[in-house]
Formats: sequence, C-alpha cells, structure tokens
Amino acid sequence: MDAKERIEKVTRAMLCMERYPWEQGEASQALLELGDYENAYLMAHDAVLRQSPDGRLGTTFYRDHVAMFGDTSTVTDAVNNGQAVLYFAEKNHDASFLEAARKQIAFLMETAPRAKNGAISHVLDHPQVWVDSIHHCPPFLAQMGEQEEAVHQIRAMRELVYDSETKLMYHVWDDVKEEYVNSDFWGIGMGLALMGMVKTVQYLEKEEQKEEIKTYAMELLDTLLLYKDKSGMFHNIVNDPDTFLEADLSQEVACAVYSGIYQGWIPRSYQKYADEMRKMAQDCVDEYGFVRNVCGTPTFAALSVSVEAQAMFLQMEAAAIRLGL
Repeated sequence: MDAKERIEKVTRAMLCMERYPWEQGEASQALLELGDYENAYLMAHDAVLRQSPDGRLGTTFYRDHVAMFGDTSTVTDAVNNGQAVLYFAEKNHDASFLEAARKQIAFLMETAPRAKNGAISHVLDHPQVWVDSIHHCPPFLAQMGEQEEAVHQIRAMRELVYDSETKLMYHVWDDVKEEYVNSDFWGIGMGLALMGMVKTVQYLEKEEQKEEIKTYAMELLDTLLLYKDKSGMFHNIVNDPDTFLEADLSQEVACAVYSGIYQGWIPRSYQKYADEMRKMAQDCVDEYGFVRNVCGTPTFAALSVSVEAQAMFLQMEAAAIRLGL
C-alpha cells in the first residue's frame, strides 16, 4: 500500500479501538498533527463532554447510573487531551473549550497530589511518579503559559525516575514507600518521556530553559540508541535481551528525532536512525491498518496492538511529512 493509504488505514483502525483517557488524547494529537481537524475536533469534544468535576478531561464514565471518573485513579493521563482542546478553543473561539482547558490546568496546579519534590503524581490515592507523565503534563503546562511549572515537572519527574549509572529511566517511583515499585527500564515509557521533552521545547520562551530540556532529551536519545536492535526495534525492557522485541518505542524515537530536526536542534545526522525505524514501523502495518509487533493492550506486557501504537505511528508520519519526507 502507498503512504496515503497506510495512514488512512492506521487512522481508521485507531478510531475503531476502545480508548482510555490517555489514548483518547494521544489519538487526538495525532489527528491534529496530520491536519485531520474534523476528527480531531470530534475527539476533543468528547474529552470536554466527559470532563470530571475536578477538571480531568475525558475521565467521566457511568456504571449503573453512577458517575465513575475513569479508573478512579488517573491524574496525568487525562492531560493528553488538553492540547487538542486548547487548539480548538483558540481556533473556534470556543469559550466552553477554553474553560475546560483552564479547569484541567487548575487541577494540575492546585489539586493533583505531588511527590515531596513537587513532581505531579500519576495516580490519585498517593504520590507515585511514572516516567510516562513527562509526556503527558509538561507540554500542556507550557502551552497554557505555565512554563516555569512545565520545566519544573520535567526536572522533578526526571529526578525521581533517572538512573545515573545507565542514564535510563525507571518506570514507577513510589514516593510513600520511597522505592521503585516498577524498576524496569520500559521502552515505551522512556519513548514517551523523550517525546514529551521535545514537545515541551517548542513552547518554551526562555533560552536557558530550552537548553536544559534539550540536554535531557539528547542524553536520553543517545542512550536509547545504544540499545537499538539491528531490526530497528528495541527490547520491551530495553536493557533485557530476554524480553521481546517491539516497534512502538522505535516510532516514538523516530517521531522525536524528526520533530527535533524540524525545530532545528537535533542534528540531521540522527535522521538515518529515524528513517530506519520509520521504514520498519511501516512494514509492521497489516492489511487492516493495525500496527503489529508492538507492546500493547490490554496488559502492555506482551505483543499485541494498541491505540497508543496507532497514534505514535501517525505522529511519526506527521513529523516526517513536516520535514518533506
């Protein structure tokens, strides 16, 4: 299939899959970046419609006519929806969307639980910092004008999950137990962190803040590339060759590289790695539009498919298209 047909198939498959709040947001971002504004608007509209009273976008569901807020524990996942909501608030001069974006920011700034160093918790019941949150929170904070907080969150979250020996990032830090409750170097989580840093840089105004985040991003990028398999994939736990090879981290890295090159700060010499990973990911798309060979749903512990992988494929393609590739 050609590139246009492949993107259409991946998009259609993604829109037919069930989605958690973070997946709804990642999908809406992908559509936005591809210029599919009609579908992106529809997804943003539903995230606003399902905003919980405390401000979390896309988290209200019902069971036996009783409101439930997502899985009752999500904090940062919902923030993924903010970027599309804000885009259409501004594009359409929609006061209800703008109010929804402001409520989401107010939740982060005033209500969300935090670790002792100020890092926003990934979950509600006690402070627990996940590497994924580096992707979910800082870009939207920066977009909404909370640039100091965006930089602080990257710095604080990274401080808690960073391993100075390997320069990789653990998956989950529990601030109550003061230990890693998931001490894996999980590829997809680190890929999300890398993408979050790259996305945040484009919204920052102060050069010293940009340079700080660029330094973190380049170190993580260079470290991840050390673990890339000759296939273009990575092991699910990147430093454990006994875990399966998968393609979603490759999509995230390729997207980050293309985006950083487009922004003008990741050297062009890195494009060869992104091109290799992009070609591999394209070959993983089946006749139905599913991106195969990825760590996926429902457990994210085995090869499957996922909305996240579909969205990351589309974001990767959008980033490549911006470069004229």
